[in-house]
Amino acid sequence: MVELGLLNYWLIIVLMVTGLYVLMARQNLMKKILGLGIFQSAVIIFFVTLGKVRGGTAPIYTAEDLERIAAGQDPVALYSNPVPHVLMLTAIVVGIATIALALALLARIHEAYGSIEERDIILEGEEL
Repeated sequence: MVELGLLNYWLIIVLMVTGLYVLMARQNLMKKILGLGIFQSAVIIFFVTLGKVRGGTAPIYTAEDLERIAAGQDPVALYSNPVPHVLMLTAIVVGIATIALALALLARIHEAYGSIEERDIILEGEEL
């Protein structure tokens, strides 16, 4: 039986495999963009999961923590690392821009070729 504490990793694996399958196995370009978005979401969830520490709090030092650090001791509280979360905020913005650009290009491809099926576009290109 799957341990409930590792459920998020199984979800990440399922999302990655699903996104990769849709990206590689489908001929419809819209479905490929959707697969790319699913795969990207899995990567973001993975990095956010790695940044969370069980029992950790926001990295804001209290007066007691600062005194302990000045004395060369470890802080009392356990802190989560905020860097993966900040990097993933950037990744979300870049991902939205990438998908928006892909959809704009897909609209232009549909105008030019009359289809968003990869096979039809390749056949039309060979005729030219």
